[in-house]
Amino acid sequence: MSGHSKWATTKHKKAIVDAKRSKTFTKVAKLITVAARDGKSDDPEMNPGLRLAIDNAKAVGMPKDNIDRAIKRGFGNSADSAALEEITYEAYAPGGVAILIECLTDNKNRALSELKNVLNKNGGSFASGGSVAYLFKKVGQIIIDRDANAFSNEELEMTIIDSGADDFDADDGIYIVTCDYAKLDEVKKNLQSSGLTIGSAEIIQSPQNYIDVNDDRKESLEKLLELLDELDDVSSVYSNANL
Repeated sequence: MSGHSKWATTKHKKAIVDAKRSKTFTKVAKLITVAARDGKSDDPEMNPGLRLAIDNAKAVGMPKDNIDRAIKRGFGNSADSAALEEITYEAYAPGGVAILIECLTDNKNRALSELKNVLNKNGGSFASGGSVAYLFKKVGQIIIDRDANAFSNEELEMTIIDSGADDFDADDGIYIVTCDYAKLDEVKKNLQSSGLTIGSAEIIQSPQNYIDVNDDRKESLEKLLELLDELDDVSSVYSNANL
């Protein structure tokens, strides 16, 4: 387990309540629909991906009726769910910062056009396939707020270690737990069975190395990442910038 922290790099995107998801239920609903469709089950107990999507939706206050409709769209093989495609785009920001952009869209041309517009206006550009993806690794990530749990730091950290997690970072009361993405549901269950309240749990793309960004470029880079993240077709944005 490590003591260093990369929370400064991810806090603009990740929190106990993901700012992106609290802003709109549309993206959350898409994630639920795809999880139900691809997991081939509308039963969260039989479909770990769907269970994670539902838990994260509940964490941001998504109404049960909305969740149920999203599940039915996915498992019912409706036209809406069939049209949704998962696409990952690779890009560069000024200074050689690598960006991975994950989309869930029913219109690839629209998604591509909107991404291109944001990148062009903010000094970014698309990268050739494979030139960025290898810089990231798929991992499971769980966010825990110490203040939401009646645990001391030592108790919380021992619980994380015993859960089967690979690593954790801590900063200002926020714990970022990482594990093998295939074990995400197992680690989450172990933490919850120990009495911990989980803020969010999801599979992410973790940078293998970070690039330091000059102070004069940080603001423009943060703006670019936020504008990409705000697009309706974008589900997640990752970069290897050490902001």
